[in-house]
Amino acid sequence: MEHEKVLEAVKQALEKSPERKFAESVDLAINLKNLDMNQPTNRLDEEIILPNGLGRPIKIAVFAKGDTAQRAKAAGADYVFDPEEISILGEDKTRTKNLAEEVNFFIAEAAYMPLIGKTLGQVLGPRGKMPIPLTPDKDVVQVINKSKNSIKVRSKDKMTFHIAVGKKDMDPVKLSQNIEAIINRIEHRYERGMYNVKSIYVKSTMGPAIKVV
Repeated sequence: MEHEKVLEAVKQALEKSPERKFAESVDLAINLKNLDMNQPTNRLDEEIILPNGLGRPIKIAVFAKGDTAQRAKAAGADYVFDPEEISILGEDKTRTKNLAEEVNFFIAEAAYMPLIGKTLGQVLGPRGKMPIPLTPDKDVVQVINKSKNSIKVRSKDKMTFHIAVGKKDMDPVKLSQNIEAIINRIEHRYERGMYNVKSIYVKSTMGPAIKVV
C-alpha cells in the first residue's frame, strides 16, 4: 500500500467534509470479498494498535485487587473494580450494559476470568468486550498503555464493516499511518491478503466517502 495514495485519500476526505463545531470521527469502511463469513475463522476479531491513537480518550476498566489495583489506578484506569464487585455487577444488568457501552477495554486478573465469564459474559461477550486476561507475566501498566492506543476490530459475519481511525482534527499524516496499520493487519490476516479486500473507503462522520483501495 502506497503511503502517498492513503495520504491523498485522507486529505480529500478532510477537505470535502463540511465544517462542524465538533471534531468528527474519521472512519474506514472495509469491504471484503471471496470469503465465507459463516466460517468463524474468516471473521476479524482483533485488537490493533494504532501508532497515533484515536485522538480521543480511551476508557479502561480493570478487575483487580491489592498492588495490581493500585498500579492500575496510577496508570490512569477509569474504573478499578474489586473482584468482590463482579457478582454485584452481574445482578445489575442495566449498570453492566451502560458500563459495556462506555468502556473501550476491560482488563482482569486471570484468576477472575471464569467468574466474569459466568456473571458478566452475557453482556460483555456479544459486544466483544470480554476482558483482556492479566496473567502473572504481564504488567498491568503496560497492558493499559497499550490499550490506550488500540482499537477493537470485529467484522462479525459481515463482509462490510466500519472502523474508527481517529478524529478530523488530527494531522492527515497521523491518520494515514493509522489506516496503513489497519490495512497491513488485514493484509496479513488472510492467506490471499489484499485479494480478499474488495474496497476500502475513508470518510468523516458527515463527509463523503473517498476510496483508498
